[in-house]
Amino acid sequence: MAGTVRLHADGDVAHLVLSNPGRRNAVSWSMLTDLADVVVGLHQDPRVSVVVLAGDGRDFCVGADLAAGPEQRTLRRDSVAADTARLSAVTATVTALHRLPQVTIAAVDGGCAGAGLSLALAADLRIASASAVFNTAFVSAGLSGDLGSAWHLVRAVGPARAREVMLDPGRIDAERARSLDLVTRVVPADELPDAAAAWARRLASHAPLALRGAKQNLLAAVEDDLDAYLPGEIDRMVASFHSADAQEAAAAFLERRKPVFVGR
Repeated sequence: MAGTVRLHADGDVAHLVLSNPGRRNAVSWSMLTDLADVVVGLHQDPRVSVVVLAGDGRDFCVGADLAAGPEQRTLRRDSVAADTARLSAVTATVTALHRLPQVTIAAVDGGCAGAGLSLALAADLRIASASAVFNTAFVSAGLSGDLGSAWHLVRAVGPARAREVMLDPGRIDAERARSLDLVTRVVPADELPDAAAAWARRLASHAPLALRGAKQNLLAAVEDDLDAYLPGEIDRMVASFHSADAQEAAAAFLERRKPVFVGR
C-alpha cells in the first residue's frame, strides 16, 4: 500500500499518524481512503477526547505523491466527471476530520505543503517543531488548491495573510508560521512528540462533554458557508488539474527542472 494511516490510543488521547515511507508521507489515494476509515471510527468513539495528527518520521506531509502510480492518485485525468467524484469524496473526508467531535492537534515536523498543509489546517490547533517548513504550493504547481485549503487558511490566519501565502507560495519557516498564526506554538524538534502529547493530555483533562460542546460552538461560529464553498473549490481544482500547466508542473518536478507555463 502506497500510503497508510496508523491509529493508536493512549487513554483518552488518540495518535493518528500519516505514513508513506520513503515519500515524506506524501498523500496517496490509499492514505486518504485509510483516513476516511479512521475518521469514521473516531466519530463513533466516545472514549477519545483529543486526537493528535502527525507524520511518520521527519516530515508531516509534503503534499500529493506525484511519483505514485495512476491508481494511487486522487486526480487522474481520465475524465473531469471521475476526477470531480474522487476529489469530492476525499474532500468530504477532510471535512469530517475537521468536524470530529474530539479536539484535534496537528503536530508538524519537517515538510508540510499542499495537501499536507490542508490536513494540518483541518485540525483545531497546530504545534510545530523549529525545523518545520510550510508551503501552500498549489499555485506554483499550476493548481488552485483543494481539501478546503483556502477556507481553512482564511480562518486560521485572516483574509489578507491567506491571500499572501496562497497567491505567492514559498517556504514559511516555523517562526514565520507562528507570526502568521498558522501555528500556535513552536518547540525544538526533539521535543515535539512530548510537547504535543502533553498538550493533548492537558486538553483531555477537561470535562469531556464541555470540551466537545466548546468545539461544536467554535465550529458553528465559522462554518455556515463551508458546504456552499466546497463545490466551487472542487470544480476549480479539477479544472486546473486538467490544464497543460499542471501537467507541465508535474513533469518538471519529476525531471528536476523549472516548469515552463503557458497559461492554459
